[in-house]
Amino acid sequence: MAATPSPSDAPLEGRHRVAVIGGGSAGISVAARLRRAGVSDITLIEPSDTHWYQPLWTLVGGGQASLSGTRRPEGSVVPDGVRWIRRRAVAVDAEARTVTLSGGDHLTYEYLVMAPGIQLDWNGVPGLAAAVGHDVVSSNYAPEYAPRTWDLIQRMRSGTAVFTHPATPLKCGGAPQKIAYLAADHWRRQKVLGDIRIVLVIPDPAMFKVPAWSQVLEKVAARYGIEVRLRSEMTALDGDARELTVTDHAGGTKETLGYDFLHAVPPQSAPDWVKESPLADPASPQGFVAADKHTLRHPSYENVFALGDVANLPTSKTGAAVRKQAPVVAGNLLDVMNGRTPSHRYDGYTSCPLVTARDRMLLAEFDYDLKPTPTFPLLDPFKERRSMWLFKRYGLPPVYWHGMLTGRL
Repeated sequence: MAATPSPSDAPLEGRHRVAVIGGGSAGISVAARLRRAGVSDITLIEPSDTHWYQPLWTLVGGGQASLSGTRRPEGSVVPDGVRWIRRRAVAVDAEARTVTLSGGDHLTYEYLVMAPGIQLDWNGVPGLAAAVGHDVVSSNYAPEYAPRTWDLIQRMRSGTAVFTHPATPLKCGGAPQKIAYLAADHWRRQKVLGDIRIVLVIPDPAMFKVPAWSQVLEKVAARYGIEVRLRSEMTALDGDARELTVTDHAGGTKETLGYDFLHAVPPQSAPDWVKESPLADPASPQGFVAADKHTLRHPSYENVFALGDVANLPTSKTGAAVRKQAPVVAGNLLDVMNGRTPSHRYDGYTSCPLVTARDRMLLAEFDYDLKPTPTFPLLDPFKERRSMWLFKRYGLPPVYWHGMLTGRL
């Protein structure tokens, strides 16, 4: 890995063999694997100069990790030999095989990897964009707000705390409720939990899509006295009045709920330019990229692959999913580049580290069929464990920085 590669200022003329849109975990992992396989002429399109390890943001919001420990310079994770263009992709012409960049330049590619990530739609709930980051409203889904979450949790001694979950697909689907458990456990230790009403608003018919883990989480919520509103979502917010509207989709009713602390998770979607591209899946209301769920190849464009949060796959959007998707994309792209049929298959594996207390965690791992696929088969995956919390806090970050992003794991 190069120490600190700089963005390229070289001209964009000529055909680039592989263009990778997105320098997050998905794009960097695939680029690293392709370089390890000997592929040259890889171009990475990524506008940010900061790379974030987002799974720790929940612990930042829970006062168990520092924000500074979740970021590194983007240049430090770009693989040696990969050309980094620090500009935004704003359009793709899949027929002409071109990417339009901010500023109007065009880049021509032979093969394209789509990994631009997910978009936080703060305006998707009326009033949310104006309220988040102000007064008593925060969100761990943006690094600028995560430390504020912990400040608000510490300051709260009584009143109503509300934690929301959007109805759209989202990255790290367990994060909206994990922070509720971290907060509740802190208040329990501070002996103020009995003075705080906690409401958890979830749009799904169950607390988790895999029934066995859902049953465990029901007990966790009951342990803290959390009111769980299933099949419900926040549909409006009045920050000045400290009130939100909760719509119960099952009953067809609406309720105005006052709050003294609100952790809000915004609706999420593909970036706007992706929604408008020919790569978007017509079956995805949020405009995620179409991809065969096993090969991760686009169904209409054989030289295009998608992975990570932007891919329209029937599994949870997590970093653990990316870790399994990256070798499939890299392997199948190599197959196609060498005239072979894609031979690598992704089984839908994803993982959700469900933090249930300040020192306990469940590790939920499953595939497309919702079948548990534990990494540690000798341990009961439905039992809260301190060892799993230690694994998340101290084990997974170095695995991410030194294994996953380098194409070794």
